[in-house]
Amino acid sequence: MLELLYKMQPLDFVYLLVGIILVIFSIQSFVDKDHNHRIGTGLFWLLYGISFIFGSYMSKEINGWLVIAMAAIVLFKQLGKGNYFESAIDFKKMEALRIGNVIFIPALLVGIITFIIGFFTKLGALVGLAIASIIALCVALYITKAKVGQSFHEGRRLLDAIGWTAILSQLLAALGYLFNLAGVGKLISSMVASIVPADNVFLIVVAYCIGMAFFTMIMGNAFAAFAMITSAIGVPMLVAGHGANPAVIGPIAMLAGYCGTLMTPMAANFNIVPVALLEMKDTYGVIKAQIPVAIVMLTLNILLMYYFL
Repeated sequence: MLELLYKMQPLDFVYLLVGIILVIFSIQSFVDKDHNHRIGTGLFWLLYGISFIFGSYMSKEINGWLVIAMAAIVLFKQLGKGNYFESAIDFKKMEALRIGNVIFIPALLVGIITFIIGFFTKLGALVGLAIASIIALCVALYITKAKVGQSFHEGRRLLDAIGWTAILSQLLAALGYLFNLAGVGKLISSMVASIVPADNVFLIVVAYCIGMAFFTMIMGNAFAAFAMITSAIGVPMLVAGHGANPAVIGPIAMLAGYCGTLMTPMAANFNIVPVALLEMKDTYGVIKAQIPVAIVMLTLNILLMYYFL
């Protein structure tokens, strides 16, 4: 066991810590007698925690079955909310007045410390984020005078509010990987080449930007869409075909992809999680408010990319 720990990289310890926290959340759910779906919710976070702790040591098939089991729990609607030992509203208002804007210090520390560690050390941004989060938690506990145990209850409350969408980013990353293996990029390239004239730069730009937005809407992740659409349209048709500067069209294409992010529930972290946290009645309220802005931005991105060509 000690030998295994010595071989672990800094990022492995981050995954281990996240997994342990998820297991604690699962235990809290299992023992929560006020939770109507405590077994399903506890099992969901337990399986998720296992994937973080032992995922690198298990076969791809076992990891796949864990995902299927988690999906089954969601399918049968066995996720829910329980009792998180929250303070009374009056007490929260009193604490808000007492602490004031000082409460924002932990949040600011997360960004500042992550940047410092990511920029000035070799640990990387993810490890820096983990270290920053631990430091910010300690500062938050000092400011609020709360107990360490309550931080786990609050963490579970937020995670339960987010629900299954917490794992969506990882699933979408896997989807992008599968799309590339399946040769979807080559298929898109041949389809666009058969429809769009090779000498019509404007139509190629339209296909590139709309393709970025469309596949981001499907995959929920502009990064996954970027690799596929750029290799299918951007590089062969604009860079190689018309001498476009990749340093110019790349950022614009990414921004076009983010226009798709504003219009899809697949981008759960941006569009569905806020709805859950704010307890909005309209599940797609955030998306509906963003669609007009996204369409205007996408149009401007098309014109901007064409201008620089």
